[in-house]
Amino acid sequence: MPQARGVSGGTPADRTAPRTVAVWDLPLRLWHWALAACVLAAWFTPPVYDRLHRIVGYAVLGLLAFRLVWGFWGSRYSRFRMIRVRLRAAPGYLWNLRRGMTGRYIGLNPAGTVMLVALMLALAVSAITGAMSVTTAFFGVWWVEDTHHYSSDAVIVLVVLHVLGVLLMGLLQRESLVRAMITGRKRIRGHSPGK
Repeated sequence: MPQARGVSGGTPADRTAPRTVAVWDLPLRLWHWALAACVLAAWFTPPVYDRLHRIVGYAVLGLLAFRLVWGFWGSRYSRFRMIRVRLRAAPGYLWNLRRGMTGRYIGLNPAGTVMLVALMLALAVSAITGAMSVTTAFFGVWWVEDTHHYSSDAVIVLVVLHVLGVLLMGLLQRESLVRAMITGRKRIRGHSPGK
């Protein structure tokens, strides 16, 4: 008898394994991990390794430019099309989160969307003012240096919040979001390990 379309013909153990769907494409995953490496390198290099710090700062600018392009021409979950909707939903989402109500989002949830926007803005300000501070026109200008310093601190605070949020959501939803950003795959709604 022929099998129904989309139904696995494997053993019962195969059928009970959690089903996954491709979410994060390879360019987005490479961007994410490259940006994480650059942020860490930028944080630990000044002022002793000033040349490396500058190179990493320019790399961050290039990565941000790529993300803007990929936000319009990338795969479905890389695009920015839902940002406005998710930002509007963020206050209610965060309010419900304190009771453990996470909802289920295949792509970014509203809190993740807020983090994406906040991190990209803080990184842009940090990298741009960093680049400005090594030019003749802005070298030694107090507000450029202060803005670079405070925006860089803000980036680190946001990164820590991002990591804590990923770990919290992983616990609440019983799914490794770190693994999802490595493999590009997330569990389909209604399927969990052991189910």
